Amino acid sequence: MLTDSISPGGVRHVEIPPQQAGQRLDNFLLRELKGAPKSLIYRILRKGEVRLNGGRAQPDRRLQAGDVVRVPPVRLGARATRPLKPSPEWAERLQAAVLYEDRELLVLDKPAGLAVHKGSGVEFGLIELLRALRPDEPFLELAHRLDRETSGCLALARTPEALRAVQAALRSGQVEKRYLALVRGHWNHGSREVDLPLRRNVLRGGERMVEAAPDGRPALTRFRPVSLFKPASLLEARIATGRTHQIRVHAAQVGHPLAGDDKYGDPAFDRLLAERCGLRRLFLHAHSLMLSLNGRDIAVSAPLAADLKSVIDRLADAR
Repeated sequence: MLTDSISPGGVRHVEIPPQQAGQRLDNFLLRELKGAPKSLIYRILRKGEVRLNGGRAQPDRRLQAGDVVRVPPVRLGARATRPLKPSPEWAERLQAAVLYEDRELLVLDKPAGLAVHKGSGVEFGLIELLRALRPDEPFLELAHRLDRETSGCLALARTPEALRAVQAALRSGQVEKRYLALVRGHWNHGSREVDLPLRRNVLRGGERMVEAAPDGRPALTRFRPVSLFKPASLLEARIATGRTHQIRVHAAQVGHPLAGDDKYGDPAFDRLLAERCGLRRLFLHAHSLMLSLNGRDIAVSAPLAADLKSVIDRLADAR
């Protein structure tokens, strides 16, 4: 269990035990400071109120056994501390979204429009809903992330050991994630790799974006055509790295932005698909996830949701 000491002023110093090693610092703080929005977590990290082994640390720093985290006291409003009570509709949707479950891993078909966690302007996300719906679950953490508007396979760890194993596999490229993406235009590249480094948090018009940049972090996406239509192409995308907005930025960089992408897309193309095919959201779906966990090979797939399948059917009928 965690070793926890309290200093004057309500500051706590928490020592990380071996079974909690491997988790990100920001995720640790979200669990320790229950009800705190992610914006507050990032603020106290940025201001240096949180210390790791006596020094500052980035939110994505992985904790190791024996690390000591200084956790400052925070003041939360009544709304923030009120327990989350998911609606019956959310309870039903998330129960129906379970694709795979064992004692170590849970894989869901994440609904589009639902953030994976709460944050700035987002009162709750999928992880908060699941924890509220499973109050007796001793451990439940996101093993990776999907953009809010992306649907499909999302893995969650049910033990600290499983979390470390999945994240180590992700870092070493031993997890295969495949996506279906509808892009603008006729894709005539065949199977193609896009190897472009990406840099986050670039301000453009007051909005934080991701852009291809030589000094960015390495990012590799492999595209393969699935179906070609007149105004659009359905591609399968496999990512060798897991950068923010990676598929969206890489597709746009080669002249084929994703349908329904309000950050990197083509508004005229999006209007065309909305009028002709009824597309109302980003067409990006994590359709399969394959990994090995403690000697077991796990393969999970999520079919296209009815609204995305309808878009493909209408494009096919127009050929």
